[in-house]
Amino acid sequence: MKIKSVGIKGFRGYSNHIEISISNLLVLVGKNDIGKSSVLEALDIFFNESKGCIKLDKDDINKQNIAAGNDCIEISVEFEELPDSIVIDSTNETTLKDENLLSEDGTLKVIKRYPKAGREKVYIEAHHPTAISCSELLLKKNSELKKILDEQNLECGDKTKNSVLRKAIWDAQDNLELQTIEIEVAKIDAKNIWEQLKAYMPLYTLFQADRNNSDGDSEVQDPMRLAVREILGDPAIRADLNRIADTVKTRLDSVAAQTLTKLAELNPDIASSLDPKLPESEALKWNDVFKNVSIAGDDDIPINKRGSGVKRLILISFFRAEAERRQRESGLPSVVYAIEEPETSQHPEHQRALTNALLTLSSADRTQIILTSHSPEIVKQLEFEHLLLITGQQAEDIVQVLESELPYPSLNEVNFAAFNESSFEYHNELYGFIEAEEKLNEFKAGKPTVTYKRVNRGGNITEQQIVITEYIRHQIHHPENTENDRFTEDQLCQSIQDMRRFIQSLR
Repeated sequence: MKIKSVGIKGFRGYSNHIEISISNLLVLVGKNDIGKSSVLEALDIFFNESKGCIKLDKDDINKQNIAAGNDCIEISVEFEELPDSIVIDSTNETTLKDENLLSEDGTLKVIKRYPKAGREKVYIEAHHPTAISCSELLLKKNSELKKILDEQNLECGDKTKNSVLRKAIWDAQDNLELQTIEIEVAKIDAKNIWEQLKAYMPLYTLFQADRNNSDGDSEVQDPMRLAVREILGDPAIRADLNRIADTVKTRLDSVAAQTLTKLAELNPDIASSLDPKLPESEALKWNDVFKNVSIAGDDDIPINKRGSGVKRLILISFFRAEAERRQRESGLPSVVYAIEEPETSQHPEHQRALTNALLTLSSADRTQIILTSHSPEIVKQLEFEHLLLITGQQAEDIVQVLESELPYPSLNEVNFAAFNESSFEYHNELYGFIEAEEKLNEFKAGKPTVTYKRVNRGGNITEQQIVITEYIRHQIHHPENTENDRFTEDQLCQSIQDMRRFIQSLR
């Protein structure tokens, strides 16, 4: 299964419903504290049920909504590339389409609501039968389904399996009156379907930019734990573990039976009242066996005790290794890597290496990458289609980044277009582009000039008449020259606008 979109409502700054489309690689850009990380953390809550990085609490409820009397958080995820079949009723295969659990577009949309930030309530929004003769079949028991079958004089090959009964009833109707409705899954057979669906969902792992420096909370341990989850998801390994569990269970059954036999010799009444309860192999939590996996440095010093740069460098290496592995191997589970500010504490060269690894990784089957970033080095290596600009926390504030003046994605350009944020880096980018196109003389032609005092090697000063854009360029690159009045923010902004208009005219 692959994420198509995520919806958020009532979570932190998102008072109203917002929806974000998720591609194989999505990079969220925007100012600090604007809601980028909230998107990644909402997904962590959805997939990992507050057992991942993020623990949902009442402070996560949007304050405006609380004031309006609405204290419910809603997180929804729409999936595509769905499993061909699912198994319910112990052994019977069925499909999401046959169970009428798909949207009108053929996707699966799961909604989780958290009243008062408490226990989740799960719904599937589906294009589902609403005709009186065949509605709410997913919520009915076997006896109720057989009763409907008898009332409508319908035939069914196997009346022991609810999915077969439902299909027989639906297939016999002239008009199902399909409508988009919500089905609560925590009821009877729908709950069984939900438990099966959870097994097909992608593994979601969030790598946060800032973490507590404790032995139990290491950035480096997270990739290892994810590796454990993926390895244990291998069907062959799962089969081996089940065989081991079944062997242990068989022996435990024998020990329990012998114990009860001996107990019966002493007190038959007590022996007859006892029933050994042993877990099924599917219920065993093998992940917990490997929960302490980690990477240790010299003298067994935990890596999380090393500097931030070292920790993030190991994380980069993990993604590079994963990129090669997922390109090479087949049959791996679906995964979503969500990474906050991967550029943290990293040299630009390492940022480029990481971006290359993530681009490769996002092209692998069943792999999606979601990032937040403030790094021009990362953004410049991406396509515009990868970038999503968040300028606020309403639906209209979340927009796809469109190609503008520069021929490559530039976070500086995004910030200028969105926030009118003038930066030295963006001024340099525009100036450098015009220079590379050998159009500087054309750009400067006819523009008014100002006096610039150049300090030569011998200490003497030469006055030059140059345009304000070149004046700003010199001051950015030669801050040691204090002979000139500093340019203003308005002049910087105007110079950027002039260069943008000139580049646009070249097209």
